[in-house]
Amino acid sequence: MGREVIFSVKGGTTIHIMGGIVMKIIGAGILFLLLVLFSISNAAVIYKWVDKNGSVNFTDDLNKVPPEYRDQIQMEETGDVEKTQTPSPAPASVGKTEAVRRDALGMSEDYWRDRVRPWKEQLKQAEEDYNNTNIKIDDAIEVFKGRFYSHTQYNLKRVEVERLMAERGTYEVKMKEANEMLAKIAKEAEEAKADPAWLK
Repeated sequence: MGREVIFSVKGGTTIHIMGGIVMKIIGAGILFLLLVLFSISNAAVIYKWVDKNGSVNFTDDLNKVPPEYRDQIQMEETGDVEKTQTPSPAPASVGKTEAVRRDALGMSEDYWRDRVRPWKEQLKQAEEDYNNTNIKIDDAIEVFKGRFYSHTQYNLKRVEVERLMAERGTYEVKMKEANEMLAKIAKEAEEAKADPAWLK
């Protein structure tokens, strides 16, 4: 004689299935029907346990499982339970990218700095060369004082001083050119409403 199978379903209905081939077929059909119904409605969880008499029990209500058997129940999930995936928040940005500042003509700080850079460098170098040449001229003139030179020596020193003065003149031209260009760029920047600090 086969084992007795007891089904307890929603609504408190209990189904007893006795042994025998026919009853087993009917029981399997009912079990299949129940599983189909459960899978259609909310993908139910089936709780299964074997009682002290060896009877296999099934239910979809955990409260129907006797307390003494709850530690040995087996859960079988019918159907695929849809899982809602919460999108993970985008990582907070380390820092907001500062917008590039532009003047009224759409030119950025980099544009104006690139315009003045070569002229600033030319002015700085020309001023250094001009000052160094002045020192050499002063030294050459100082040599003439209190000393007697032959006509040839005098002419050589005079030529050297004239050369240094001509060299100094080229540096004066470069300084003038650089200052004029920087003044012109400053005027253009003012008309474009560029930040004066961009030219420094």
